[in-house]
Amino acid sequence: MKKALNKYIPLFYGSYFNSLALVSKEKAAQKAFELFCTPRKGCILEHQKEFLNPAKSEIISAEGVQLQTYKWQGKKETVLLLHGWESNVFRWRNLIGYLQNEDYNVIAFDAPGQGNSSGNILNVPLYTLCAEKIIATYNPKIIIGHSMGGMTVMYNEYKHPNNSIQKIVSLGSPSELSEIVTDYQNLLKFNSTVKNSLNNYFKRQFKFTIEEFSIAKFSKKITKKGLIIHDEFDKIAPYTSAEQIHRNWKNSRLIKTEGLGHSLHQEVVNEEIIAFLKSE
Repeated sequence: MKKALNKYIPLFYGSYFNSLALVSKEKAAQKAFELFCTPRKGCILEHQKEFLNPAKSEIISAEGVQLQTYKWQGKKETVLLLHGWESNVFRWRNLIGYLQNEDYNVIAFDAPGQGNSSGNILNVPLYTLCAEKIIATYNPKIIIGHSMGGMTVMYNEYKHPNNSIQKIVSLGSPSELSEIVTDYQNLLKFNSTVKNSLNNYFKRQFKFTIEEFSIAKFSKKITKKGLIIHDEFDKIAPYTSAEQIHRNWKNSRLIKTEGLGHSLHQEVVNEEIIAFLKSE
């Protein structure tokens, strides 16, 4: 029953957007965008509270969202962590242990609509505005992002190159918004009228089209030292994304893993990150 629902609910939404576009393309685009930006999960689970609650720090307001921050005190440089879609700060538990062992000062926050933060929607432009508020507050020297968090890290650097960040780490990050939207269209089966209207909606709201939003293209302007880690068999974000970003980001190093999946929690990954942070 659950599998059937999971199959037909997306098709229901696609049919709804197609019908709505006959009446109002703008309204159909708005509804399609809202669903596209609405996480289905990412709340704090009971077993995660033991790790997260002792580290809870101040709540910071940004873009109408109350962002729950977490802090693990250390004497070395401040490291800021950005998790991905439908996740929360708990996903960093393994890496945080490594950072604590090296005495880094660690800051993290739940993205809008995730974990203990408020809000209902999440997208890279919103996440970027929130991240920049956190950066201005804590002045981290190092920033690490996973998946959508990695996209946000690089987009933020493209938009705000004069911040306090000196080193950047991207883990399993997608590059092309066009690929993500195409997957969204294929899942819901909405027509080209809805997609074109959605494209126009992006242009009105963010001043870029779906095709224009490319982390690989934005990376041409990133000059700070970076580490990109991506699994060759990543089923969520294609490895070609990492190759495209690395090709344009002249001061980056790309590490290809095999069989570690999208999450990249493993010991070997964390060891590579620590080595990069300690390098000159």
